[in-house]
Amino acid sequence: MLLLFLAYALRVPLGIDNYVPAPASNPITKESAALGRKLFFDKRLSRDGTVSCATCHDPQYGFTDKHPKAVGIENKVGPRRTPRILNRAWGKRFFWDGRAPDLEHQVAQPIANPSEMDMPVAKVVARLAAIDEYKGIDEKGLRFALASYVRTILAGNSPYDRYLAGDNSALTAEQQVGLNLFRGKAGCISCHLGPNLTDEGFHVTAAGAIDDDAGHSLVSFDDNDNAAFKTPSLRHVAATPPYFHDGSAKTLDDVIDHYAKGGKPRKNLDPEIRKFSITPEEKRALVRFLEALTGEIREGYPE
Repeated sequence: MLLLFLAYALRVPLGIDNYVPAPASNPITKESAALGRKLFFDKRLSRDGTVSCATCHDPQYGFTDKHPKAVGIENKVGPRRTPRILNRAWGKRFFWDGRAPDLEHQVAQPIANPSEMDMPVAKVVARLAAIDEYKGIDEKGLRFALASYVRTILAGNSPYDRYLAGDNSALTAEQQVGLNLFRGKAGCISCHLGPNLTDEGFHVTAAGAIDDDAGHSLVSFDDNDNAAFKTPSLRHVAATPPYFHDGSAKTLDDVIDHYAKGGKPRKNLDPEIRKFSITPEEKRALVRFLEALTGEIREGYPE
């Protein structure tokens, strides 16, 4: 009952589940979300005070950034693209390789990562504890507050959502052609399904320019998962280029071209990656449909 009440309080937008999940050990409250939001935008969580969580997960850019790969303190460039963190309350395993089992474990890793914020979490906590507005905070409080705030970052109410809700005029005729391609011969829905347009799984799609990134196999220790990466949600995808885990696809046309060609040869290529024919008109219709996945973003616990 508590989670259902919180879902109402969080003003869940059209198109996603009204039930916003949170672990019993860390229920979303107004206080925890507000503290997490303050921490999310605070650059003092980084070693040199120049980078916050919001530096890479920019609310004005769909909670990602415009760089092909994440850029941390001193302009250090990481190995992968900054993922969008929309609707991550429903996420299952986090990061492109899935190394974090939940948000409570995920949120601390960028703080300690030498290429991102480069600050041991214990030192961040000691720094914050000396500041009046954070007095009494400990590592658990830091992690739980940030996780609570991230769970309030919700995206929905797109033209696609309104179309599914019964408004047939929400998608243009061309976008409806694109939807049929998405569901049909393009095969996008094999992985990008459900309210968040992701199966939350890991797939070898031979996407990206990097061939030496082991991906999910670093976590699963299974060679079949070599170069397998998390299926990203497609919410706000058209508004947040570039694409793939390494940011190597500049446009949605590039993404479609990759999959239409059947990816690149790999012995462990996902069987769902199959070559298909697509005309310029069909490609345009598919892109127009993907544009219809951009809607409304809400964040924070409402006053």
